[in-house]
Amino acid sequence: MRRSRSDALILPVRLLAFAALVVGRPCAPTLAQQAPPAAPTPAPAPAPARGPIMALEPGHSKAPLRQKIISVQTIMNADPWVTGKYVFLSRHEIPECPTAYSVRKFRYFGGKQEILDVIWIESGKLQIAVLPTRGMGIKTVLLDGVPVFNWDSPVKETVHPSLINLHDRGGTGWLDGFSEWFCRCGLEWNGLPGTDRFQEINGRERTMDLTLHGRIAYLPSQEVVLIAEREPPYRVTIRGEVHERSFDGPNLLLASEVSIVPGERSFRIGDTVTNLGGSRQEFQMLYRSCFGPPILDEGAKILAPVEMASPFDDVSAKDTARYDQVDGPRLGFAEQTYCVRPLADASHRTLLMLRNKRSDLAAAVRYDVRELPYLSLWKHTAAPEDGYVVGIQPGTNYPYTRRYERDHGRVPSLSPGASHSMTLDFSLLMGTTEVNAAAAEIGRIQGDRKPLIADRPEP
Repeated sequence: MRRSRSDALILPVRLLAFAALVVGRPCAPTLAQQAPPAAPTPAPAPAPARGPIMALEPGHSKAPLRQKIISVQTIMNADPWVTGKYVFLSRHEIPECPTAYSVRKFRYFGGKQEILDVIWIESGKLQIAVLPTRGMGIKTVLLDGVPVFNWDSPVKETVHPSLINLHDRGGTGWLDGFSEWFCRCGLEWNGLPGTDRFQEINGRERTMDLTLHGRIAYLPSQEVVLIAEREPPYRVTIRGEVHERSFDGPNLLLASEVSIVPGERSFRIGDTVTNLGGSRQEFQMLYRSCFGPPILDEGAKILAPVEMASPFDDVSAKDTARYDQVDGPRLGFAEQTYCVRPLADASHRTLLMLRNKRSDLAAAVRYDVRELPYLSLWKHTAAPEDGYVVGIQPGTNYPYTRRYERDHGRVPSLSPGASHSMTLDFSLLMGTTEVNAAAAEIGRIQGDRKPLIADRPEP
């Protein structure tokens, strides 16, 4: 990969600002302030990828460029990416791309985040921090260095999975590291902790104590590769594989992609879950995207085309009529969750939006309801010190226990070798024109169908 000495020594100011933000302490000296390193030995050409990550358009003169970043198969974690000496710079590799972008990998040190990797995509105005060590979650999304898809969790560090015990605190140890903007809940199960009783494929009865929201958010990626398209629209993709497997248990593969067209204020998250086992296997997926200020404020509102909305529990039932409205921070607030069946357009696509009070800033997400038929809205408008946040959570199920969801027909399964794909398109909307246009689109999907607002949990 071509690079210059200055590129090897200098990190962008916005990257350093991000490091200070997420770590919560002053940045370490830049590489430019340290003694210049010896001239690096050219890295060997990456070995061909195997399995679900495959070469694209082999032999094509404009085939996407590929750079392996992490690989268990070749026992490699790209050390030059960690130090920041080597980066992917579009102006060198794809000079014809009209919007310059870069991809870097660096590593946290100190405290509970020791040796946790971050892949940093800087694409025009947006910057995205992907967490390969944490199930391909996303720590934050920034606009010109300012966090926009983000929230202020009481958990200040991005905790390494090795320090999380999911069984702590009555099966809610998952919360001990909950601080990222976007994470997945699954794959074998998600939802509330509880005891599950089920029948295995061989007819044997089995009992398991399931913890909150499953394991996938705390499993590291096995393979991670950068794919950079050399033809319009020049999409850049970080593709990772995360395995959730066990002897005498599930063998599920999550193949995840985070991609963006340089210069745009939207990006895509695309997942495929595959059953690599020899027997039919249940799976669950719930996507948790969490928003705080600047989008979240008193008077903010969740807009969605709704067939039915119902409270998750008795606490939520006290305020069901206001399920889509957001209050300001309040000390001692008890969280509320609402279960929603969203409506969709003729192509089965739906659109959800969280907008601020002034209707000039919003987050929007589009997806196919055949892939993710259920939606849960989570409101935790507590004091800022305790986490002032709202979650938009499309899923294959509601976040009850797996046993409860199975009893109500909301736990899908995969036959051997079968897959289920899910795609989420997120956008940052700025200005009343963009926000109002999205609200009008939601109104068109809703049409003249009046939403059913239930006063008790849906069966």
